Amino acid sequence: MDFIGFNELVWFGFAIFDLTAVVLLFRYFGRVGLIALMVFSLVLCNIQVLKVVELFGITTTLGNILYSGIFLATDILSECYGKKEARQAVRISFVFLILATIYMQVALVYIPAPEDFAQPHLAAIFGLLPRVTLASLLAYSVSQYFDIWAFLHIKKVTEGRFLWLRNNASTLASQFLDSLIFCGVAFYGLYPLSVVLEILLSTYVIKALVTVLETPFIYAARKVYHTHIKDRETKL
Repeated sequence: MDFIGFNELVWFGFAIFDLTAVVLLFRYFGRVGLIALMVFSLVLCNIQVLKVVELFGITTTLGNILYSGIFLATDILSECYGKKEARQAVRISFVFLILATIYMQVALVYIPAPEDFAQPHLAAIFGLLPRVTLASLLAYSVSQYFDIWAFLHIKKVTEGRFLWLRNNASTLASQFLDSLIFCGVAFYGLYPLSVVLEILLSTYVIKALVTVLETPFIYAARKVYHTHIKDRETKL
């Protein structure tokens, strides 16, 4: 497969689309739009992650773009509203992921009608894998709280300068922590260590690429906040 092929073009186009959607939802719906996006993306990326593809010469799973978009939303909330609002958004999305998991498990319990065709497909997608689910929830909560702390710590140290630095540094570190926790909890002991490390590396490389793409979007979001949202929310 060519290093830049069909999958890579789709990946890049979707990355730009998703990151643009983050900024647009913030522009028109404010913090509520970001929280809704975080819930939507967290649930959906846990479905997309089941599909394995080849990107840039490595084998990886889908869902990394949506997941990285969540970190962009968290950083926007941290930048514009502070720690309290960002943590609240993480808690809300965490709860909705648990609810979505429970609701789909209940749906699978129902005995399907003879003419039903969806049950095996739903079971394949939403069948609960306790270890993977635990790994996902643990990795998300730890990495998101770390991202908020790192972002605001760097902001304080740099006295509010270098937005690109705190966005990239906090997200790159948090995404590595996320991949490390998820792969360690989900796969350690099930696969040889070399395989676990390969999965961790390939997943992190894709997340890191999206993180670099995020930079102009967080600047756009900050401009949107100061030109369209701040005064509107103050009047309310």
